[in-house]
Amino acid sequence: MNITLLGAGAWGTALAIAFAGKHEVTLWSREEDVAVDLRETRENRRFFPGHRLPDPVAVTTDFSAAIAGADWLVVATPIAGLRPTVERLKALGCTAPLLWVCKGFEAGSGKLPHQVVAEVLGEQAVYGALSGPSFAEEVAAGQPTAVSLAANDPAFAREAARQLHTPRLRIYANDDLVGVEVGGAVKNVLAIATGACDGLGLGLNSRAALITRGLAEIARLGVALGGQRETFMGLAGMGDLILTCTGDLSRNRRVGLGLAQGKSLAQILDELGHVAEGVYTAREVDRLARDLGVEMPISAAVAAVLDGRMGAAEAVDRLMARDPKEELA
Repeated sequence: MNITLLGAGAWGTALAIAFAGKHEVTLWSREEDVAVDLRETRENRRFFPGHRLPDPVAVTTDFSAAIAGADWLVVATPIAGLRPTVERLKALGCTAPLLWVCKGFEAGSGKLPHQVVAEVLGEQAVYGALSGPSFAEEVAAGQPTAVSLAANDPAFAREAARQLHTPRLRIYANDDLVGVEVGGAVKNVLAIATGACDGLGLGLNSRAALITRGLAEIARLGVALGGQRETFMGLAGMGDLILTCTGDLSRNRRVGLGLAQGKSLAQILDELGHVAEGVYTAREVDRLARDLGVEMPISAAVAAVLDGRMGAAEAVDRLMARDPKEELA
């Protein structure tokens, strides 16, 4: 099967490595210098150093050539790049089934990725999301990983999960595209909160409480948007949340740690050198929750800290000062 990865950042490169042993893989890069580096050294020294790209993987900056003959496409850009990428596909008349690995809500519109794709390509398109507890570095290194694949066509979800499954990347088909996307989006916001909690030295009790109550927030929003509650107990919900909140490779967790140290957001993002989707998602989640009347106090606190309306320590104090509630209400 011919698979094209659109985007040669960490995730595009990692998936090209993972799929190369089973499929014919093309990796498209927007940056000419990255493509040259990948072709000449077989390493993405700019975005993903330390991981060798298998020799059979083709690398190109020619978008039309990259998608020509592809059986499936995988968009591996940040969510800000999803709409322009899909618009290019539409302009070229490409109708190949489409997957994406970006997580979040589109800035400004508040749309989930599948809503963006449907808006551009139409409901007749076949598309889906690959999401779950996975760091690109570990996928590229061949560490055992399990994720969910949800699509607008259940038959395609099952077939894609079977085809993309490898001995080290276990993929489970899922029929709840909304739930899978909400879990992948909001966990990044909670990872910022957990990073701040750890950075303030508040202890393991606090971390466990944040993760657990954060999962409740994710589920409330997901159900309000049409997702299935059980999805949030699975890989794309609880699994991804635990990993992103506790793993040192998490960019969003590192944002929280930096905020707790008193660093400015601009300084933190400059030091990261990569996109931390939770920074942009937090504002959209907070706005969406208020519009829907969904109670999400942790997410609201993260948005307030990121916007400079309060400090990390003050946010913790306000959360703890809230009136007692029924846990499962």
